[in-house]
Amino acid sequence: MRRPARALFWMAVLLGVLLAGIAHISRILPPQAEGRKAVEERLDALSRPWAFDFNRWEVEALWRKGTFALLAPQRWMDEPTRARFVLAYLDDVREAHRHVDAIDRAYADPEVTDPRAATAQERAALTRLREKFGWEAPIAEAILGEQVSVVLHQEGGFGMAGQVLPPVSGTFTPLPNILIVSPRAKIDRIYQRDLITGLTDDDRDRIERKIEAAMPDLSAYVTEIGGLSAYPAMLYESDNLDWDAETMAHEWTHHYLGFHPLGWAYNRSFETATMNETTASLVGEWAGQEVVRRFYAPMLHREKPLPHPLVAPPKESGEARRFDFRAEMHRTRVTVDRLLAEGQVEVAELYMELQRRYFVDQGYRIRRLNQAYFAFHGAYAESGGASGEDPTGPLVRRLWAISPTPQAFVHRIAPLTERRQLEALFSP
Repeated sequence: MRRPARALFWMAVLLGVLLAGIAHISRILPPQAEGRKAVEERLDALSRPWAFDFNRWEVEALWRKGTFALLAPQRWMDEPTRARFVLAYLDDVREAHRHVDAIDRAYADPEVTDPRAATAQERAALTRLREKFGWEAPIAEAILGEQVSVVLHQEGGFGMAGQVLPPVSGTFTPLPNILIVSPRAKIDRIYQRDLITGLTDDDRDRIERKIEAAMPDLSAYVTEIGGLSAYPAMLYESDNLDWDAETMAHEWTHHYLGFHPLGWAYNRSFETATMNETTASLVGEWAGQEVVRRFYAPMLHREKPLPHPLVAPPKESGEARRFDFRAEMHRTRVTVDRLLAEGQVEVAELYMELQRRYFVDQGYRIRRLNQAYFAFHGAYAESGGASGEDPTGPLVRRLWAISPTPQAFVHRIAPLTERRQLEALFSP
C-alpha cells in the first residue's frame, strides 16, 4: 500500500471508530421528548449489568487488524488460491459448528450421565480448530473484504482512484446480543443497547422479564444479530459464503452512510432506522451475490441455496414446504398493528403468542414474538415480512428499482433524513 493510500486508510479507520462510538453511545429516544430522558436512564440502569464493552473490543480489534496488515499474506495469492482459502476456512467453521452441536446435544441428553467425559474428543477437536482460526480468520476476512471492495468499486461505481472509502473491513467475532425496547401500545423502537456475548435463552428471558416487570408499559426483546457496524464490522462466524459476503457489504454500507445525513439520523426515528437498514440490506444482498458470482461460482456446486445461519430450516413435511414465512409474518404484523390501534393491547399480545407457537410448529424457532420483536425486525424491510404495512421499506425498494446503479441509489438516498423526503422523490 503506497503512503498516501495508507494515510487515507488510517484516517478512515479513525473516523469510522468515532462514528461507531457515537452510534453505540446514542439511544433511540429523542432528548427533547418530555419524560423520555428519565425512561432512558432507567433502562440504562436496568440493562447495565449486561452492557457490552465496546471500548475494549475496538482496541483489541484494531490492534489485531493493524498487526495483520503488516503481513497481509493474501497479497501473494492469485484469485483462485484466495477463493480456495476462504472456502477451506468456511469448511473449518462448519466443522467447528458440528462439534459445538454435538457437545450441546450431549449436555442436553438426560441419558448422558457424564457429558464432559462423553464430549472429550469433540472438545479437543474444537480447541484445535479454534487455534487454527487464529491465523486462518484474519486472512479470510481480508480476502473477503478485498473482494467486496472490488465489486463495490468496479461494478457498483463506489470510490475513486481504485479505492473504496471507507475501506471495507470486517472481523469474524462473537457478537453482542441486542436489547430492543418498544411501548406495548405501539410498535416503535424507543431504545436499544448492545449486550454481552454468550447470553443463553434463559439469560435473555430474564433480562426481558426484569425490564417489563420494572416498566410495565414497555415490551423488551433480546436477540442475537448477524453483524454490527463497528469498525471493523463485527461479523457472525458463519460457514455460509452468501451470508458472509452479504453481511460484509451490508455493514460497509452503514459505514458509508455514517458520513452522510441518513446515517447521522439513524437514531432519530423508527422510519430513519428502516431507511438505513433497508438501504444496507439491498446493497448488501446485491454485492454479496456479485462476490459469489465473480470469485466463487466456478468452485461451487449447489443443489439449493445454503440456509440463513441464524434461522432454523423449516420441517421437511410437504405442509411446511408450502408454508410462506414472510407472508404469514406480514399478516401477523398487520393484525397486531390493527389491534394496537384499537387499544386492544392484551388481545394483541395473546395473538402474538399464539402466532409464535404456530411459527414454531412450522419449524421456525422464534423464542419470543412481541412489540419489541417487530420494532427490531420490522426495520429490515428489503422484502416485507415483519415490517407489515409500513410504507418506508417499499419506498426504498422502489428507489432501488429505478436507480441505474447501486451508487446512484445510495447517492440519492444518503442525503435524506425523513420519509417525506423520500416520498418527494416520486412526486410529479
